[in-house]
Amino acid sequence: MKRALPWILLFVFALVALSGLRPAKPIEGFNVAEFGRLPALLNGRVQPLDSVGRNALLSMSGKSAVRTEDKQTLSSSEWLLEAMTRPEAADTRKIFRVQHPDLEGMFGTQKIGLEHHSFNDLTNHLGTIEEQARNIRRAEFEKKSDPQTRTPFQKDLMHLYNSVVRYHQIKNTLGPEGSRDFAREVDVFQQTIEPAVTALRQMNVGEEYDQSDIKLLAAFHKRYTNVSMYAYAMIVPPQTSEPRDGWKNIGASLMETILTHEVHPAVTNITAIYSAYAQNEPEQFNQALANYKVWLQSNNLLSEMKKGRQEFLFNRVEFFYKSIIIYVAALLLAGVYWINRSEALRKSGYLLLILAFVIQTIGLAFRMYLEDRPPVTNLYSSAIFVGWGSVFLGIILERIFRDGIGTFAAANVGFITLIIAHHLSLSGDTMEMLRAVLDTNFWLATHVVVITIGYSAMFLAGLLAIVYIFRGFFTKALAAETGKSLSRMVYGIICFAALFSFVGTILGGIWADQSWGRFWGWDPKENGALLIVIWCAIILHARWGKLVNDRQLMALAVFGNVITSFSWFGVNMLGIGLHSYGFMDAAFFWLSLFISSQMLIIAVALLPAKMWKSFGNGGQTSQPSAPPDKPTEASAV
Repeated sequence: MKRALPWILLFVFALVALSGLRPAKPIEGFNVAEFGRLPALLNGRVQPLDSVGRNALLSMSGKSAVRTEDKQTLSSSEWLLEAMTRPEAADTRKIFRVQHPDLEGMFGTQKIGLEHHSFNDLTNHLGTIEEQARNIRRAEFEKKSDPQTRTPFQKDLMHLYNSVVRYHQIKNTLGPEGSRDFAREVDVFQQTIEPAVTALRQMNVGEEYDQSDIKLLAAFHKRYTNVSMYAYAMIVPPQTSEPRDGWKNIGASLMETILTHEVHPAVTNITAIYSAYAQNEPEQFNQALANYKVWLQSNNLLSEMKKGRQEFLFNRVEFFYKSIIIYVAALLLAGVYWINRSEALRKSGYLLLILAFVIQTIGLAFRMYLEDRPPVTNLYSSAIFVGWGSVFLGIILERIFRDGIGTFAAANVGFITLIIAHHLSLSGDTMEMLRAVLDTNFWLATHVVVITIGYSAMFLAGLLAIVYIFRGFFTKALAAETGKSLSRMVYGIICFAALFSFVGTILGGIWADQSWGRFWGWDPKENGALLIVIWCAIILHARWGKLVNDRQLMALAVFGNVITSFSWFGVNMLGIGLHSYGFMDAAFFWLSLFISSQMLIIAVALLPAKMWKSFGNGGQTSQPSAPPDKPTEASAV
């Protein structure tokens, strides 16, 4: 059984990972998944409607699905379709995130912590929310202050206000909010155009005319103008005779109908989809979807349809979420192995680590294929790539030393970085179009990838050092052999990090020279990259010069976490420099907390050796241990 356990666990978790590949079943007869695959244009890129709903939900509620009061779960596609066609039901869903207690007090409740409210819960307070948001913006304009200086209450209120605005936009994306039979309405609109235009001509030449036709067209004009102003995504694709990027929202397309007298064929299909779902007619809904797909194919929009299907699959499988689950399982198995020393548990954790790494690799490669970009394009993707690189190195370490440490450290970094990536995704679309300089420069692409690998190595070295410190100070489990192994791991990983950080910094200078006309400008981000290189050099020289023992080496490696986190996130928070992008004010608290925790761990590492539980028990001594004569130990990694 012990021999079979690793393979059984691997099989079970592989099945969990593959569960997202199952075809989505119709919901109450409606082929909602096919609706989610339909293409739309938002944030400068074509994406499936499922991504439109998913990113909006993540931004508003922090979740990618909706939990109903009867314990049912609505997918992002189902919620989006409901919000667009059945607003009375969507208004009861608790999707608006509220965190600040004073904001809760505005609603007459005294709850503390994260809460979710429905649109109906907010209805009586919308005027107050809008007024407060307007006052905040007016004060910022008058004082010329930065939104980053807002108080926690102001940040939470502005997030709620923006969420309500976005929700209103979503409800006007497929058609006017509250329209029960949009297809019939558009038919009436089209039939009104010709008589109204005729009446206008008669009025201009002084002839008798029917005023009712003009009034009806004016009412439609006002209605669709509002829709064109508030619609969230552009869902009407261009026809064959139009430019490929000529997408329009439903309101703008209907406004053009007044000039052309012909409703866009895509609008005809979209209105049929709208009316069928609003009136609970699954057969008509599925048929309208099929008709729309045929039209898309006939208008040479196959690449947009393919993109929609592929990104829908990417969303459905949830590669990175599945990786988080498996990393946690590998982490627990590695921890238990240190207690009972069961080889079956060590091997199980190692195999699960490899499985999670493979799933994350597929997700990373799939994302690169969808974006047609390098692996690192923004802070979100950098978090995924940093974790991926650390796990890769951890797998190699575990393969060499076979003591569970590589598995434990790699699973830790993989789990933490993917959690960071999840929180970064709450800001919106993580695949949005890049700035021109980020989109076309070869040197920048190579610079970002290489230097991010350096981040990965530094974090892994720091975590291995934390493992050393915790095991040595709090337990008697840090035997001499284990301590030496950890020391060699940290040393080799830092050699690796020094190489990639240095090369990445040089590549960044080449990019800066091509893009900005200077190799180095003491930009905060450039200084942060240089700090990592200098710190690696300090650690290696201290080691080669026998200036530090193993415990002190670990303290230096942990401080490398502080340097790297500041270079990765901290310099972006300064809001200055040519690299000032990807700012997230919410990250300041967590970055400060992380740095404080690392400083506390360093303080523990520097306590006298006699205070360590492993001291005198086959563990480390207080004397410096002899480092290798030559800096070639990295080859073991």
